[in-house]
Amino acid sequence: MTILIAGILLWSVVHLFTALGVQQRGRLLDRMGSGPYRGTYSLLLILSIVLMVLGWRSTTPSVVYTPDPTLRPVTLALMYVALTLFFSHRAPTDIRRVLRHPQLTGLLTWAVAHLISNGDSRSVVLFGGLGLWAIVEMIVINRRDGAWIKPEPAGMPKSLIPLAIGAVAWVLIGFLHPWIAGVPVFVRG
Repeated sequence: MTILIAGILLWSVVHLFTALGVQQRGRLLDRMGSGPYRGTYSLLLILSIVLMVLGWRSTTPSVVYTPDPTLRPVTLALMYVALTLFFSHRAPTDIRRVLRHPQLTGLLTWAVAHLISNGDSRSVVLFGGLGLWAIVEMIVINRRDGAWIKPEPAGMPKSLIPLAIGAVAWVLIGFLHPWIAGVPVFVRG
């Protein structure tokens, strides 16, 4: 569990440094240069993901709560919402007129969806930890950036693009999930 927690903490600290340490980030960029800074940033994030995966796999789960199996469709629906939000982050879409942080909201939705269906200790730590980070990150960014200025309307055609990408990603991840996480999503029967 220690490795899993270390991965979540590293992920959180690296992201929060960018949001909180604007002046320190600027000094590092000046000292290191853009390429080496971005490379170091990326390597730290990759290391955090590796730690989370290794920590997940090396942790023997214990039951914290028993999920309600009838909520499986809720999890699947939330995952579609999460992926749609995640992919609408940079796209010109009207979703960005409703949500200031669609990508972080998508990650939070992903975490909640997984907590609905997974009641073991490592799931609570991983999904709860990343969900908590997403909430803190949104608060920190809001305080840093001040009042939210909504983007101009993008129109229906552009707003449909993340919905389509979310659907394709939902199906793809659903089929790959047994190899990614060892748990089938689309259960026959």
